[in-house]
Amino acid sequence: MRVHLDHNATTPLSVSARAALLEALDRLQGNPSSIHAEGRTARALLDDARERLAAALGVHEDDLVFTSGGTEANNLALSGVLGAAGQGAALVTTPVEHSAVLEPARRLATEGHPLRLVAVDAAGRPDLGEVVAAAAGAALVSVMAANNELGTTVDVAALGAALAERYGRQRPRLHTDAVQALGKVPLRLEGVDLASLSGHKVGAPVGVGVLVRRRGTALRPLVLGGGQEGGLRPGTENVAGAVALAVAVEEAVAGRAAFAERARRHVDNLWTSVQKAVPDVRLLGPPLEDPERLPNTLNLRLPREDGRTLVTRLDLAGLAVSAGSACASGSLEPSHVLLALGLSAEEARAGLRLSTGRATSDGEIAHAVEILSRTLGKAP
Repeated sequence: MRVHLDHNATTPLSVSARAALLEALDRLQGNPSSIHAEGRTARALLDDARERLAAALGVHEDDLVFTSGGTEANNLALSGVLGAAGQGAALVTTPVEHSAVLEPARRLATEGHPLRLVAVDAAGRPDLGEVVAAAAGAALVSVMAANNELGTTVDVAALGAALAERYGRQRPRLHTDAVQALGKVPLRLEGVDLASLSGHKVGAPVGVGVLVRRRGTALRPLVLGGGQEGGLRPGTENVAGAVALAVAVEEAVAGRAAFAERARRHVDNLWTSVQKAVPDVRLLGPPLEDPERLPNTLNLRLPREDGRTLVTRLDLAGLAVSAGSACASGSLEPSHVLLALGLSAEEARAGLRLSTGRATSDGEIAHAVEILSRTLGKAP
């Protein structure tokens, strides 16, 4: 039996989302922008998905822009705000953001948009006061709600309130990469202007996501060619994907508390087993007892191990884990997130991430414990 403990990279398609996807595909015959009967059927499916998704997220349906996933949503948020603000508009972010934020941020810096990075503490969390201070005169602040490698969370609603209190009407816009937070921790978007979400992290298919954009937040589109999604995301919408996304998000939001309780128990078991096998293992990120951390994420530094080599050994033994973000798994460079914590390149290469999902069972965790104990050199 293989065990998948890399759910922060992607999650299996949920049963309900799959059923909704197939039903939508069976019904779709027209383009939702067409006015004939087939087009109206497609539009009705898309409108219903938008309404259900908005209700699950607690936002207005007009605030949703469907995208191909979190990466596109992040790029649209950053380039869209700074492009609309004009030359010289600055961006404030942190060095532990996903590459889908940091890479466009660096490119924008070469195009005349100053980049200000706010350092993080040993758990990967920025000081909100320092973020607010750095935001003076900036057009956009981007801070992720939950870190995909460490499990560290940030109260972005509190950050939005602090920015409003400090700068009033002159405050910068606030964006959050909320891809990992959705369905795992309470997601409060009060005071947040833009939030990126991805379907395949919550049981929807790959290739669909959404950018929550509060009305009044000016964006310049990344691409041109049509009026879909308010002109911000031209091209025929992925209707079936949107339908499946709405179902998956509804499930993730409704089942969040139960999932979090089960995930904490699973992560505690994994941590205990690794500690027995490797007594000098080090936990990276917030302590497990931190109630605000992602409940399903465990990031470890294993002395004398190379993370990528260990991932291969565990894979051959039947356990799927990762050495960091899936988007950088092919890189020879150490994790930029772990480097930002102050680890050396050698220490950062020794990182190992395990992440559980909604479908993870007690039996799978027990088998994973056996594999970890055996592979790390100590029998269970």
